[in-house]
Amino acid sequence: MSRILYQFPISHYCEKVRWALDYKGLEFKIKNLLPGLHLRTTKKMANKSYVPILIDGHAQIQNSHEIISYLDEEYPENPLTPSDASQRAEALEWEKYCDVEIGVHIRRYCYHILLDYPQIVVPFFTQDGPWWGPLFFKFGFKRLEPVMRKVMKIDEAGAQVSQQHIQDAIDRLHGEYSQRKFLVGESFSRADLAAAALLAPLFQPEGFGLHWPDTMPPRLAGFVEKNKEKLVHYQGFYKQYR
Repeated sequence: MSRILYQFPISHYCEKVRWALDYKGLEFKIKNLLPGLHLRTTKKMANKSYVPILIDGHAQIQNSHEIISYLDEEYPENPLTPSDASQRAEALEWEKYCDVEIGVHIRRYCYHILLDYPQIVVPFFTQDGPWWGPLFFKFGFKRLEPVMRKVMKIDEAGAQVSQQHIQDAIDRLHGEYSQRKFLVGESFSRADLAAAALLAPLFQPEGFGLHWPDTMPPRLAGFVEKNKEKLVHYQGFYKQYR
């Protein structure tokens, strides 16, 4: 098969692409990379170092929103992008909002907490990866952790800022979904997919594909419990569309 998704299992941006591919009924193989070591692969493939990267025949696409646009253009069945011009623009704007106001801040907030719990986060990094991944992180995690904190500006002050961004986004989206089922038009779109996929690390749906732990750190669990009712709508999206 020539369609390969290079990704991290833990990445909610990669989940956006996994969901889009599955939603459109497209077969693909997954190539799981290890954080830190992934640079050896991605720097040879694309201009930026991050995942997801989709290889589809001779096409190579990086960034979740660009991949979804590519998929809708090349494989129009089961579209995620509205055909109406105004609704398309609205869906793209909502997706951008979720990418920036949820995706970035969920990553920083969750990592700030989880990096103190290697017994939880290391299995997230190594799931379905190379056999030697757990051994690598057994000795390399202490070196990787400060690098991740520096590169992603992960510290207590940043985590507090991110928590407020996440809360504001949850509240804003809850207000929108209280008035209608979908963010744009009368059908499920990339806007709803982005909101659900990027918030998924909070409510931990089975469809995400990650082996979630039985319990999460108290600080994270408390924030999720506080917003439990406001996350129900996204669980419905996972059950119906994932």
